[in-house]
Formats: sequence, structure tokens, C-alpha cells
Amino acid sequence: MPDPVVKAITAPTIAVLGLGHVGLPTALGFAELGWRVVGADDDQDKAARIRRGEPPFYEPGLADLLRRHLASGRFTVAPTVRDGVREGDVLFVCVGTPQRDDGSPDLSQVEAVARTIAKDLNGYKLIVEKSTTPVRTAEQIRRTIRRYRNGDHAFDVAVNPEFLREGSACADVLHPDRIVLGVDSERARDLLLRVYRPLLDRLPPERVVVTDLHTAELIKHASNAFLATRISFINMIADMCEATGADVTEVARGMGLDPRIGSAYLRAGAGFGGYCLPKDLRALIRIGEDLGIDVGLLRAVEEVNRRRTERIVRKLEQALWILRGKTVGILGLAFKPDTDDVREAPSLKVIARLREEGVLLRLHDPWAQDSMRVVVPEDPPRVTYCASAYDAARGAHAVVVLTEWPEYGDLDLARLAALMETPVMVDGRNLYDPAAARAAGFDYYGVGRR
Repeated sequence: MPDPVVKAITAPTIAVLGLGHVGLPTALGFAELGWRVVGADDDQDKAARIRRGEPPFYEPGLADLLRRHLASGRFTVAPTVRDGVREGDVLFVCVGTPQRDDGSPDLSQVEAVARTIAKDLNGYKLIVEKSTTPVRTAEQIRRTIRRYRNGDHAFDVAVNPEFLREGSACADVLHPDRIVLGVDSERARDLLLRVYRPLLDRLPPERVVVTDLHTAELIKHASNAFLATRISFINMIADMCEATGADVTEVARGMGLDPRIGSAYLRAGAGFGGYCLPKDLRALIRIGEDLGIDVGLLRAVEEVNRRRTERIVRKLEQALWILRGKTVGILGLAFKPDTDDVREAPSLKVIARLREEGVLLRLHDPWAQDSMRVVVPEDPPRVTYCASAYDAARGAHAVVVLTEWPEYGDLDLARLAALMETPVMVDGRNLYDPAAARAAGFDYYGVGRR
């Protein structure tokens, strides 16, 4: 028999607490599916920008969704997180979990929002942990709410890990490859399935995983750690290719034809970055260590990725001999295309190393220059931000490609080479065909290529 509480919530209001790279696409995705959604964030400046229809970060399609659903009234921004808690029936916790120095996640924002929920319970609530958190965090959320709750209102805690990729987050919300729901009550299961019903009708049943809280939490960390493992594996193979004269692109193609392996995340390059993969890998290492489990495999994955910066610098030294005083153009600052996010981007590490070597840097990115300026301020001639890729190459002794933006693939390589003092290219993403780059006049260095 359906739970009377769930039955009474015929059209749940969804509250999304935290409007960052996960929360805002999630909120607007639910609005697109027809739900009434209330967003809330402790950062009042960010909340005010969103309320005005100004996305606080770049994500394809996000601005259109925001304007549309502010106008339709299906998405509103609450004055405070407390107001969002009171308005919502289903509360999605999407706050940040930044990394501490020891690799463990800082869960203070999760604890703070749990206490806010506890004090503002005004009826039954389903609290859904969507932030990426260590296994057993849901237990702590439940315990915190019980400890601080106002009155004896009923609530449930569920886990619904996010699998959004920056650069395609809006599409991923509306067209997920799977939905994972961690629940420990029929009431929570039934209500979450109701929320996701518009998507469940589009997905094969085997792509919907309904499991327990701990398993759902671990699925997220395990998924990201495995993706990181694939990237570090193919980068290790790339190093072998460079030592033997083999070509990693052909090796990866041959591997990917095996249906047990597939071709995804087998592209050698400057390594992985961003907010999720490095952080989640380190968090899983810490979880394993705390449980007394050998995580040597994961540590090796991290170490292979760490060494990618030195491989890039060595290629430049091979081409230019002495780096001090040379000018290098960097093409691509974001950790991947279609985002302005530079958190843990390979460019940050390469820029830091080249500055140590006394290199003069000319930087370009179609979207991420403002984000990078916060971390690496402009300081001509040591650091100069450029209006175009051609401008970044002007007078340079080398260019280094660190983000595979589609517009870089469309560059006129002969024109690029002609602008440079010495036409050297270190292609850290294997974006270009080596023969075409050399025909355009470049001394070309790829990753793991002949």
C-alpha cells in the first residue's frame, strides 16, 4: 500500500541547496522536466546573479535554460537556504566538498546544511545527498538532523550520486546514461521514483539502479577512480610508445575495438584535471586507507598523472634546449573543452613549472581566461593574456596545446607557424595530425606518437 505521506505529495516541490556546477544544472534540469524547483545558495552574490538570469559559470545551454525557467516561474531562487528548506518537499544537497591537504573531503558544508534542514523542518522531507561524499556520509546526515531537528517531523535520507560532466552537464541531466538511487525505506524509494518518472520512461530498466545508501555512495567514487585509471593507463602506454617508436593513437584504437574494453577515456595527453576526478580519486585513496585496504593501484594512477607535467616540460627542453627567457604560448587553460573551470587543470601545473624556469608566457583560452586570471594574474611580459590563439603564438618560441577546444582544431597551422619566432608545437592533447603540423612548418611533438 502506498505510504500516505508520499501519496499526499502529488506534485513535490524540489529544493536544490547549493547552486554550483552540480546544483544549478540539476535544478534547471528538474524545471525542464516540469517540476517546480526552488534553488538556494549561501553565497548571496551568486544567488543574486542567478536570480537576474546570469549564470555564475560557463556551461553550454545553461544560460538558455536559466532564462527560460525564470520566465516560466518553474525555477525561483529563495532568499536564503532556510527558505529553500521550508519550501521544498524533496531537498537535493548539492553543496561543495573541497579537498583537504590530506586528500580527505571537507564535509563542513554538508554538515552545515544538515543542521539548517534540521532546524527548519516544517513537515515531512526527503533529503537527497547529491554532493560527492565518502561512503557512510548519509548516516551522518541522518544523525545530524535527528540531533538538531525542531520538533518530531518525519524525514528520510537518500543518496542520488551525480554523473554530470562539465561541458555537457545540462545534456547529462536530461539524458542520463544511468540513474542511481540509494534508499533505505519504501517511502524514500517511491518519492524519488516519482521525481525521476519523466526520465525513467526514457531509460531501459537495467540503467536504473535502486540500492542501499552505502552502495550508492561508493558507486560514484568507484566510477571516477576507474575513469582516472583508464586515463593514467593509456598515458603510461604513451610513454612506452615514445620509448619504442610505437604510436599510442593506434594502440588505443586497437584496444578500443575489444568490446570488453571500449574506446572511451583512452586518449593519451597531458593528464586529467578538474574538480571531480583528482578529488574523488584522492578521497577513495583516503577511504581505503582508513579501512585498512591496500590502495597501491590508486596511488599509482595518481602518480602517473602527476608526472604528465614533467613530460610536457621535457618535450619543450628537447626542442628549445634552454627554457629561460624563451616565450611560450599556451593554447587552452580550462581542464577540458566547453567549460571555464581551471580547478586542477593541467595548465596550472605546466604554467607553474614554466614560470619556475623563467619562461615568458602568452596565454589563451576561449572561455577560461577570466577564471585563470584569478589564480595567475597578468604580469607582462612574464604572463600575458591574449585575445586569440594567433596572438598567443606571435613571437613565441613554442606553443603548447593543453585543451582540445574545437576552434583550435580549425586553426590555420601555416599562419600560426609563420607568426612564431621558432615554430615548435608541443601538442599535449594529440589534437593535430603530426604530418599536417609538420607540413605547415612545425617541429611537432605529440604524446606517444611517432
